[in-house]
Amino acid sequence: MKTKVFVIICLISNLIFSQGSNLIAGNINTSKSALTYTNNTSVSPIDIGANGFDFELLDAGVNTKYSEIGTGFFRNKLILVSTKKLGGLAKIDVNTNEAYKELFCLDISKNGTLSRPLLFSRILNTNDNEDQLTFSPDQKTVYFTRSNRKNSLEYKLYKANLEEGSHGNWVNVELLSINKNNVSIETPFLNRRGDKLYFASNMPGSIGGYDIYVANVKADGTLDTPKNLGHSINTTSDEKYPSLSMDGKHLYFSSKGHQSFGGYDLFVSRILSDSYKAPRNLGNTINTSYDEIAYFLATKTKGYVSSNKPNGKGSFDIYTAVNDEIVQSIQGKAIDLVTKIKLPNTLIILKDEDNNEVARQMTNASGAFNFDNIVPFELYTLHTEKDGFKDAAFEFLANRNFDTTYNKDLELNTTEPVIAEVDDELRIVLENIYFDFAKYSIKEESTISLNKIIKVLNDNPDITLAINAHTDIRGNDAYNLKLSKQRAKSAVNYLIKNGISKSRLSSKGYGETKPLIDCKTNSCTDEEHQSNRRIEFVILD
Repeated sequence: MKTKVFVIICLISNLIFSQGSNLIAGNINTSKSALTYTNNTSVSPIDIGANGFDFELLDAGVNTKYSEIGTGFFRNKLILVSTKKLGGLAKIDVNTNEAYKELFCLDISKNGTLSRPLLFSRILNTNDNEDQLTFSPDQKTVYFTRSNRKNSLEYKLYKANLEEGSHGNWVNVELLSINKNNVSIETPFLNRRGDKLYFASNMPGSIGGYDIYVANVKADGTLDTPKNLGHSINTTSDEKYPSLSMDGKHLYFSSKGHQSFGGYDLFVSRILSDSYKAPRNLGNTINTSYDEIAYFLATKTKGYVSSNKPNGKGSFDIYTAVNDEIVQSIQGKAIDLVTKIKLPNTLIILKDEDNNEVARQMTNASGAFNFDNIVPFELYTLHTEKDGFKDAAFEFLANRNFDTTYNKDLELNTTEPVIAEVDDELRIVLENIYFDFAKYSIKEESTISLNKIIKVLNDNPDITLAINAHTDIRGNDAYNLKLSKQRAKSAVNYLIKNGISKSRLSSKGYGETKPLIDCKTNSCTDEEHQSNRRIEFVILD
């Protein structure tokens, strides 16, 4: 049913584009002559290179000798802006010597090619220029731009609603209050939540000719006071055509400034909580010394872009743009800073530049971790948590523009042992001494903890210790009692081997008789059983 409704919307005009003699020629206002300028920051494509991107550009299948520029998606269709006119009596804009621009909708195939361009709406299309538009998440509201009747080079921002139950009847067309005299508002783009509208404008206070702004969308669809995105995004040159990544974390836009190859280049900037990261050129697999504009993503790696580079069919052609993602990961080990012993069971939390959690994992038996899906040129932080060690954070920048694995070992500092009263006993309190199930040999990582005991005893030569070992409830009573005695003896032997007098130490095994967690009445997890397998260090009078 939805497909049928949309076909009716697009079939308000049932004339399909062709390259026949009935179409009036004319270049749109964003032709090479209009867009190109001397850019003092321009660089060679060789200097920047691919820059972490690998685009494949394919003719989208609907290019003609005129201009095709994408503007967004509506009900799984691509909306196109073009100066093509149907019939021989098309109105020509005296300011541009071209036909007035119209909105068209196109079918999208599974491989991204476009077909069947049809006039989108007789209500939105008028005798003036219609340009870029964007739709609310429910696709019941459209924000669109239309040229000023007195000045076809000046665009105004409008809002309209899709009449409930209609087949394409846009109603309540409203000129929004942010419009001002002698100010052009262009290339609007709504975020996926529909609460922020990005656009380009030459309004007073702009850093360059055209800057990118953002305005909050109110509940009634009107806009708050626009905010300039600032010097991170805008330059003294022109910035236009904002759009967002599928997850809303990155801003794409076209700019004549920054490090451009010439004309408009495509850039991307990470959206931070209260600012924008320095933009990155999308590289020479998509940008040229000509103009690349109107980049819109349909999926995470596939979208559309328009360019006036040579060997196209018209002054601007639309291309499908497929980015073969750079695959990056980070791996390493958590290790003790002093002994370099590998630390298993360390919690590693990967966070992005906004401190949002990306992923988490526990290090394996070798202390190793590995995170995939690292984005090139993003700043990350690895946070560590482990009992007996201080929480730590390690920054790293994914600073390579090719498939790679970064290696980073995380060196953790131990915490100091604490002497405290526990259950009416004075103890040296520290993290657990770990043993494998049914084993009494001390794990290598636990020697770090025993070294803390050695330090306390060396600093306090009058202290004598009772070393009490406990097991979990698995196994029979007699076996567990024997195992606990062996574990206590293992700890004593380690201390003696490292210089502590045997006369200062005693040991005792309690088996399963004094659990921290009652696993006989409650089903215990492996972690809870591990907590019951412990050694306690009691200071004697």
